[in-house]
Amino acid sequence: MNSASSIHLGPVDWTILVLYFSFVVGIGVVLKRGMKSSTDFFLSGRAIPAWIAGLAFLSANLGAQEVMGMAASGAKYGMMTAHFYWVGAVPAMVFVGVFMMPFYYGSKARSVPEYLKLRFDEKTRTFNAFSFAIMTVFSSGISMYAMAKLLNLLLGWNFNMSLWISAAIVLAYIFLGGLTSAIYNEVMQFFLIVLGFAPLVFLGLRDCGGWSGLVQRLHLVASQSHNLQGQAYAPGAWVSAWKHMGTPGANPMGVEWFGMAMGLGFVLSFGYWCTDFLVVQRAMVAENETAARKVPLIAAVPKMLFPFLVILPGMIAIGLTYKAGQSGFALPVKGNAFDYDMTIPLMLKHYFPTGLLGLGLTALMASFMSGMAGNVTAFNTVWTYDIYQSHIAKDKSDSHYLWMGRMATVGGILLSILTAYMAVHFNNIMDMLQLIFAFVNAPLFATFLLGMFWKRTTGHGAFFGLLSGTAAAALHHGLSIPVGAESLFKGGWLGHVLHVYPSEMAQNFWTAIWSWSTCFLVTILISLLTPRTKSDGDLRGLVYSLTERHDEGHLPWYQRPIYLGALILAAALVLNILFA
Repeated sequence: MNSASSIHLGPVDWTILVLYFSFVVGIGVVLKRGMKSSTDFFLSGRAIPAWIAGLAFLSANLGAQEVMGMAASGAKYGMMTAHFYWVGAVPAMVFVGVFMMPFYYGSKARSVPEYLKLRFDEKTRTFNAFSFAIMTVFSSGISMYAMAKLLNLLLGWNFNMSLWISAAIVLAYIFLGGLTSAIYNEVMQFFLIVLGFAPLVFLGLRDCGGWSGLVQRLHLVASQSHNLQGQAYAPGAWVSAWKHMGTPGANPMGVEWFGMAMGLGFVLSFGYWCTDFLVVQRAMVAENETAARKVPLIAAVPKMLFPFLVILPGMIAIGLTYKAGQSGFALPVKGNAFDYDMTIPLMLKHYFPTGLLGLGLTALMASFMSGMAGNVTAFNTVWTYDIYQSHIAKDKSDSHYLWMGRMATVGGILLSILTAYMAVHFNNIMDMLQLIFAFVNAPLFATFLLGMFWKRTTGHGAFFGLLSGTAAAALHHGLSIPVGAESLFKGGWLGHVLHVYPSEMAQNFWTAIWSWSTCFLVTILISLLTPRTKSDGDLRGLVYSLTERHDEGHLPWYQRPIYLGALILAAALVLNILFA
């Protein structure tokens, strides 16, 4: 697609877009007068209501990677993509709310690396701070790249201009209003995304002839697609979540049930939701600990339903591509496959009339803004508190750290622009992100798990465990490749390939498994060989067995996190069974 096929927006569409961008920056301007301390800027003064923090918790994960990446995965992998929600998100979100938020909130840690310092030592915190800062910059850059590509392809705007304009808007409202500005914008973006994409699902399903018509088309997709052995997939491979996971060759994702359950459902899922400061930061701004525990639980409810909003369009797109509906929609070919990444933009262009098109494009841009802002606010907090204050400029005034936070925002945006230009060389943002998570979040989750539930874990054990886990991820990635890999970034860079995976996602899952397992075992071994340096008193509030439980007997059962979590898990189980 080029500028000649770009969208022609009407006056109503342009009005909606301009109003959205004006409102985004306006929120930052209004909130600037309340940014009087570093706590206000980085943690919103810990005064955000639970429902607002809950929607922000969800929206921080609703960036370009989710909206465009999950739709692309829905087309490429079918209903198995729902595992990223019902297996790879909801159980971990419940665990965060029930078990982990009391530690984060009660310790008064301002970031995940700071919690590591309180529980272990400075070197463990510093290692994680640097690795996390690198990860957020890459993630933000991917969002910027995707948005610039969207504006370039759909509106015919120059790619460089699109990139710098999107960066300037995010910089403006975070620089002015800090985390509070990002959170209130994320809440607005959540509703925009729902309003913008719900009509798309309706129109696409109507074009398919309803759910039954879509299922018939996806059976055709399966019968005309082939695995590595040249065999056609079973008819239900694109509409079943669990039925075809006995062997990697039986499903389009190329993953067997253990790789899915362990790699995604345990390591990557819990590693992301439990330790990624980008999302944890949204819960830590809640007005009290009870509210903070409810934040992930509130977010888990709409999270369960998002496959029908972001994955279903991809399934509709691939179904219509193989057997056209009345409107004639089809995905374009890219190389030897389809251009999956452009599923949502092309469907918006195809189905939406003037006015609705403006709303849909605004919703899509809102997802990019959400992804960029979430990563930049997490970056400026970790840089200021865990790197700058700890190692460069100690004992400065609060106003100095507030100034540094704003400067870190500028620096984070500039670094993100640099990584956005790097992302031009890659073609699958979701695969790239899961690979980064396998390197950073997978070993970190092993460290957290042992640190929170085994008081014998030592600082030396945690540090060398993290180091070993990251090295194990690099070793596994360097010795394996996915089928059709065209770049050393996808693996095999050590020069000797020991294993070939059916897909990039399968390789990511197993990279995460090796990383987590290595960190877990090394941390245990070194902790047993090194003495404890922190007493039980030092670890009070940081280790589960040494933390006082808050009595929630005065609350009705439906307000207690443990019961809310059980209900949410039951609902997720029902969805897994319905689409098994």
